Amino acid sequence: MQCNPIERYPLQCKTLFLSFSLSYSSEVRLFLVGFIALFKVFHNTTKMVKICCIGAGYVGGPTMAVIALKCPSIEVAVVDISISRITAWNSDQLPIYEPGLEEVVKQCRGRNLFFSTNVEKHISEADIIFVSVNTPTKTRGLGAGKAADLTYWESAARMIADVSKSNKIVVEKSTVPVKTAEAIEKILSHNSKGISYQILSNPEFLAEGTAIQDLLNPDRVLIGGRETPGGQKAIKALKDVYAHWVPEDRIISTNLWSAELSKLAANAFLAQRISSVNAMSALCEATGADVSEVSHAIGKDSRIGPKFLNASVGFGGSCFQKDILNLIYICECNGLPEVANYWKQVIKVNDYQKNRFVNRVVASMFNTVSGKKIAILGFAFKKDTGDTRETPAIDVCKGLLGDKASLSIYDPQVTGDQIQREISMNKFDWDHPVHLQPMSPTSVKQVNVVWDPYEATRDAHGICILTEWDEFKTLDYQRIFNNMQKPAFVFDGRNIVNIEKLREIGFIVYSIGKPLDPWLKDMPAIA
Repeated sequence: MQCNPIERYPLQCKTLFLSFSLSYSSEVRLFLVGFIALFKVFHNTTKMVKICCIGAGYVGGPTMAVIALKCPSIEVAVVDISISRITAWNSDQLPIYEPGLEEVVKQCRGRNLFFSTNVEKHISEADIIFVSVNTPTKTRGLGAGKAADLTYWESAARMIADVSKSNKIVVEKSTVPVKTAEAIEKILSHNSKGISYQILSNPEFLAEGTAIQDLLNPDRVLIGGRETPGGQKAIKALKDVYAHWVPEDRIISTNLWSAELSKLAANAFLAQRISSVNAMSALCEATGADVSEVSHAIGKDSRIGPKFLNASVGFGGSCFQKDILNLIYICECNGLPEVANYWKQVIKVNDYQKNRFVNRVVASMFNTVSGKKIAILGFAFKKDTGDTRETPAIDVCKGLLGDKASLSIYDPQVTGDQIQREISMNKFDWDHPVHLQPMSPTSVKQVNVVWDPYEATRDAHGICILTEWDEFKTLDYQRIFNNMQKPAFVFDGRNIVNIEKLREIGFIVYSIGKPLDPWLKDMPAIA
């Protein structure tokens, strides 16, 4: 940070002022007093705080863009070792799709928002460092399949220690296991070279598809820090950043461990609601109840509320399953097997829902889809994003391919290369940086990716709707029906189509948790 000479050398400035002022009239002395006061105010208000974010992904990029938008007096740099990703952030084709993101980036980029591969330079110059790197689930070793792999976090911490020349506030922005801050503190303190570091936890609570609005108008901003004078001062410094646009009563401060655990708990609770309504959807089908009516009824209870009660083929995204697995591992490590088993069931129901959907497709089509063309409408894990991490579409497609189906896939925001990569990639590989993922995944011959929903459905035996894109509600289903093999099936994994209208056209329709089509009632129960 720059130094104000008046503050740094008060005695010298006072002496200089007196030597000049004694030679002039009272009017001139008054002018000099005003000039020095204005200089001091101007200097303090133009002092620029510098923020660096390590990691230019789904969290780091949008979060820093909004901070830059709302804090024009702060210089924000987003750094990443991926040249292609940074190049994309500096281009007209951003590396991620998020409504409203492009407008914010273009407004701030080059003014006080910068994307760079010069990681060491920006870390060295920053006052506050956000760390938003990947924390994939471990695939081998202790805790494999559940524990978070902190390799990238540790590398970031060691780089901060290596290049820092001034005191830093280091902010956890990635979703991390409880007590990660303690490990980071140890790395930094043992390599401090006399530099003071304060560690804060500032978990993100963004929903993809609405991330910019979530950032502009958050339910809450959570900041956890040490209960020490230095920790509290660091909390205040980060609060001052968010206070540019977030009301004070929405900025919550806690201790470090509460902040870290709150992120895991929030995602676990949300996933639990989805698994709960999906479990009910199976019972609805068995009894003739309508899951939408059940959800609406219980959602009117003010103690429950309507959110996250839409039955579907299952939850996906980068956080829910990974965070619950992490929570399970923490519970097991702390001698809480009953608690761990409770959360395991949330994931089991999610897997059950995807398997049940695949089984319903196969059983409905004379118990085989071998050699049949199945159109897949939607591959992203939800609408308004191109993110395919842990999307239910992966398991559904793999299940159908296992029965030798031929898939024709359409998604308005997901490329063919990405779809092929996801289908052929090993579980959990998706959460590693792109350069560590398989560079040339084996293409699945039975998978054809197209850029038109009518092409995807032409000559198909069945349609699986796996993402709730709005355009799928308004397709010309009469045209689609005319060009399909008969009988023509629609398997609605998101409950977005007009069931009665499609049945009038001639489709056999299956919607999750809805009263079964007469065609399906004679099918054996799906285990």
